[in-house]
Amino acid sequence: MIRRAVCLVVLCALAAFCLQAAEPVSGQRFTLSTHCPPGFELARGSCFLRSLYQLYDSLRGAGVGGLKTGLAEVRDGFTPQQIDLGRYLFFDPLLSGDGSLSCASCHHPDLGFSDGRGRSIGVTGDPVDRSAPSLWNVAFLKRLFWDGRAHSLEEQVTGPLYAPDEMGNTERRLLTDLNANETYRRLFEEAFGQNVITANAVYTALTAFEASLISLNSRYDRYAHGYHEALSADEIAGLNVFRSFVARCAECHTPPLFTNQEMAVIGTPEPEGLPFDKGEGALTGDPTQRGAFRVPTLRNVANTAPYMHSGRFADLRDAVKFYTQGRGHAVAEGERLSLHWHIWEPDLSERELDLLVSFLHTLTDETFRPPMPDAVPSGLEPVGVVPSGAR
Repeated sequence: MIRRAVCLVVLCALAAFCLQAAEPVSGQRFTLSTHCPPGFELARGSCFLRSLYQLYDSLRGAGVGGLKTGLAEVRDGFTPQQIDLGRYLFFDPLLSGDGSLSCASCHHPDLGFSDGRGRSIGVTGDPVDRSAPSLWNVAFLKRLFWDGRAHSLEEQVTGPLYAPDEMGNTERRLLTDLNANETYRRLFEEAFGQNVITANAVYTALTAFEASLISLNSRYDRYAHGYHEALSADEIAGLNVFRSFVARCAECHTPPLFTNQEMAVIGTPEPEGLPFDKGEGALTGDPTQRGAFRVPTLRNVANTAPYMHSGRFADLRDAVKFYTQGRGHAVAEGERLSLHWHIWEPDLSERELDLLVSFLHTLTDETFRPPMPDAVPSGLEPVGVVPSGAR
């Protein structure tokens, strides 16, 4: 029954994806979709997530990272029109101060909704302090940004928009530009029933789109739902290492979201020449949070190199190896950090590290990746520039 249910969910979702993607923009006549994104059901005019994980009661599952673990609370209930309007905004450089960057410049669909850089590049042309986290499954997160300073998607979107070294805009200029665009006024009226574009409507639309970026249908998920043949023998062995009380990966990267949504001090080194990043400790002043960062999801992690908050590790094998080289081995001399108690010395073999990497590749799933618009209402070129040499 589980296998049949999985197949039905996948087939229905793919059908919805084809229907949505088959609505091309005709010239400059922009229209908003009346269909929910894949994985969502239209009910009472709004889109609600549907996943087999919602059938499971336990929020933790049996043991460490149990396969039948339920999902955390999700942000959903947006209309199809609000989600689709958010999609246009997300890819439109009009949202930046000089029209050079869109949200997709740092969260590109081709790069796991990250940007392939150790540190993102803002409107000034200079690197910002940290890397761009993936946006897959942000609908479940309770804290956003590497330092956890935002507690909602609406709060999060204002950060890059108005940061001088990121998108470099102001709320006043953003609303002036959007309200001066006849097409955007028409689309906002369709999505929100108001002919004057407000900041809250902009934030809601972007939140609606970001909350639709769901990745819960990887080969691992098919295995978790009962289809044993979804994973190879090596991948299952890697999962067993991942869940073991030796490696302890699942204690922080807990399925099914592969994050426990907590902050952790792990003692990762900064790239050469960069000062120490205090993380959450810079916000709170709490010395125990010095160097604390949000535990990121491992969903689509194979597509989001380089790794850590500053892109310290170029590939997944190096990132995994960091955790087995000894507690605090990379902490700079003179630094006193309250390392997370899960960071210890598992002393994994080269073979076990290879198995872990093999397993992490099974978390790749971009089945519900939204279609990128061919054009955006501003008339600017949609989608940011993919960095040279990025995948």
